[in-house]
Amino acid sequence: MRAPGGAARRALPAVAGVAISVGLMVWAFRGVRLDDLWTHIVGARSGPLLLAIMLATATFPLRLVRWRLLLRRESGRALPAGPLWHAIAIGFMANNLLPFRAGELIRAATATRLANARFTAVLSSIGIERIFDALAVVALLTVALFSSGLPADVSIAGVSLAHAAQVTGAMSGAALLAAILMVAFPGAAERLLRRALPIGRVGDRIVAAIEGVRHGLMALRAPALLAGVVGWSLLIWSVNALAFYVGFKAFGIQVSYPGALLLQGVLVFGISVQLTPGYLGQFEAAIVAALALYQVPNDLASSYGLAFHATTFLPVIALGIWSLLRTPITMRDLRRPAP
Repeated sequence: MRAPGGAARRALPAVAGVAISVGLMVWAFRGVRLDDLWTHIVGARSGPLLLAIMLATATFPLRLVRWRLLLRRESGRALPAGPLWHAIAIGFMANNLLPFRAGELIRAATATRLANARFTAVLSSIGIERIFDALAVVALLTVALFSSGLPADVSIAGVSLAHAAQVTGAMSGAALLAAILMVAFPGAAERLLRRALPIGRVGDRIVAAIEGVRHGLMALRAPALLAGVVGWSLLIWSVNALAFYVGFKAFGIQVSYPGALLLQGVLVFGISVQLTPGYLGQFEAAIVAALALYQVPNDLASSYGLAFHATTFLPVIALGIWSLLRTPITMRDLRRPAP
């Protein structure tokens, strides 16, 4: 009697994800005729679309450069690029196939096995990446709000983009400050943790895990490395926005580069909590909502969103499969993350 109930509970998130995906797709493609959708996609200019795909895919090697600044050995040396590249490719492939950002844990497990790194250090470096991603997106969105030609109090679904950027920036800044303080004052951080945690083996294990996290944050101690992480984060998201902008050209959408930065900000907020595999539905709905600010017709906006999502989705899958074939990692291994 318990087995079917347990299976149903495990299946519930997947069912909910599919329902959300279908609902968002219905909203994004409301009033759009299939023949109009097909006409826009087939009529897209192949040159700009191919360049947009290349730019979007180029952000992954840029992520590798940044990750090697954050994730280092205890001696301070960078980890080898090959294993980290495979971890990025496999992890982002998993993010495109599984819900709830499961690819982040898979990426950490892969890097742990291939690069012989500490799991908690790898996981903390990924967390710091996300903080810098949020700060970079917020900074570029702020630039877009001042230069996009839209009202400063522009909102989507009743949510002010300026307010969302302020809240996200404040939260990311607070998280970054906490990480820097943990690295700068390790003794005080450990004493504080030991006071708050239970005494005994459980507390010791938690403190040991936190020590691994602190090791993963050691790159924040070096000003040059910190500046490098900031610079590469801004470059990653500037190139990503450029991919959106070049994609506009393929579909004849008359929106400027600041508009692409604004669209990127809306998209990142829209998929910050991954509810569906590959962000299906979430991605298209965010694109349509952002382009509606520029009075782009729904059929054209949804065609662009669907085509951009599909064409930039495939290279990530291909890179992940190639990395799986080139490494001893199997999907069975990835179900058992390293401790």
